[in-house]
Amino acid sequence: MSAVVDTVKDLVMPVLEENNFELVDLEFVKEGKSWYLRVFIDKEGGIDIEECAYVSEYLSDKLDNADPDPIPQAYFLEVSSPGAERPLKNEEDYQKALGDYIHVSLYEPLDNQKQYEGFLQSVDDQHLVLKIRIKTREKEITIDRKKIAKARLAVQI
Repeated sequence: MSAVVDTVKDLVMPVLEENNFELVDLEFVKEGKSWYLRVFIDKEGGIDIEECAYVSEYLSDKLDNADPDPIPQAYFLEVSSPGAERPLKNEEDYQKALGDYIHVSLYEPLDNQKQYEGFLQSVDDQHLVLKIRIKTREKEITIDRKKIAKARLAVQI
């Protein structure tokens, strides 16, 4: 993680823990000419706009008063829910997603494909098993976790 992300995480965690919110993801990225600090939060039952605004105001105040300034350049602060297609970042996320429909992107092809969608059947520290649908038949595939570039919950169409 970058120094900015580490510092922001330290600043935001107290308010998240105090309110039983979960830090889902945190990123500091440049898009075009602008920098964005994005904080994705959630809680059991879902997060609402007022809770996002509360965390945004808290974090904005902490960042404005930090010395030295952890982010000297101009940036946009965004605090939001991870949405329906929430990323799966850690072991707890994968465990919560057991039985759910997920999307997996791979670093290299597996059976000539780099992306899969299916129901997460099982997961351990080495592999995950997805039940995928190929036309009218279902098949289970095992994916080496080291080959996973990104994984997220998915909306089944």
